[in-house]
Amino acid sequence: MDPNCLLRFNGRILKCYITIEISKFVDNMNMKNLEEILGYFLDYLSVERGLAQNTIISYRYDLIKYINFFKKNKVQSFNQTNKGLINNYFVYLRKEGLEINSISRNLVAIKMFYRFMLAEGFINEDVSSLIEFPRVSKKLPYALSLREINILLDDSNFREYLGQRDQAILELFYATGIRVSELINLKIDDINMENQMLKCLGKGSKERIIPFGSKAYQSLSLYLKEVRLRLAKDPKVNALFLNNRGERLSRQGIFFLVKKYARKAGIEKKVTPHTLRHTLATHLLENGADLRSVQEMLGHSDISTTQIYTHVSRKWIKEEYYRAFPRT
Repeated sequence: MDPNCLLRFNGRILKCYITIEISKFVDNMNMKNLEEILGYFLDYLSVERGLAQNTIISYRYDLIKYINFFKKNKVQSFNQTNKGLINNYFVYLRKEGLEINSISRNLVAIKMFYRFMLAEGFINEDVSSLIEFPRVSKKLPYALSLREINILLDDSNFREYLGQRDQAILELFYATGIRVSELINLKIDDINMENQMLKCLGKGSKERIIPFGSKAYQSLSLYLKEVRLRLAKDPKVNALFLNNRGERLSRQGIFFLVKKYARKAGIEKKVTPHTLRHTLATHLLENGADLRSVQEMLGHSDISTTQIYTHVSRKWIKEEYYRAFPRT
């Protein structure tokens, strides 16, 4: 066996070099090799880091865009990159119209990729470590008012059997604050109707148990008894929410139906599934819920993320004060 080789085993790179230095190999790599290394990196994120699939997809998208930028600039090896080139890439992203928050997310992906390549011996130096994160502005999430949520979830908005399914979905979003990825992955046996609780897997495959109220219980009961049986084509499919082909609903399908009902209710704000998550958190804190309980319910690993909603609540109180105060 040639001692100057690369062996691939279970998505990992085992390196054996005897007579040549790794830098000589890396300097001769073309862009196809670099795309292969990207594949190894994504395997690493999945197998060893256990990152969520949606996070891995985002990293893949960001890094393919990064590699394509170097193709255009005739860069054939990551050992040819330097601080100036990476800074030029972020100038390019800014000219493309990306916001600072999106640019910061790109930098996270790039820094992780360089650390991986350095650890695996694909580069001699991690030049990304010289790049500082841009200052990210923290935007307060906006929430619907109680009046708006009542208009959105009014029974009159939901017609026929698919409307009953959609009502169950929206009620469950608002009642539990779960994320889109968590909702589409719910299985029938994740729902405990007797105790009005559901089980879901959040970020980092962390399981949590969330209660839901009577409105969500009523719409979910109706969906399970009258709608899901009608939609189900294959009894082996155990997804809770199905489309009209009997398959698990997609993220795009969920986003579409939330926007559809927001328009139907005459709500002019941009409403997404995450808006309903923000709305639940804000309403719970406005009504005296304990911050730690809301953190647990939403699956936040850091309580500082949950504390954002206390600022939203104060902002809402201030707006209501100036709207209602008679002496202006």
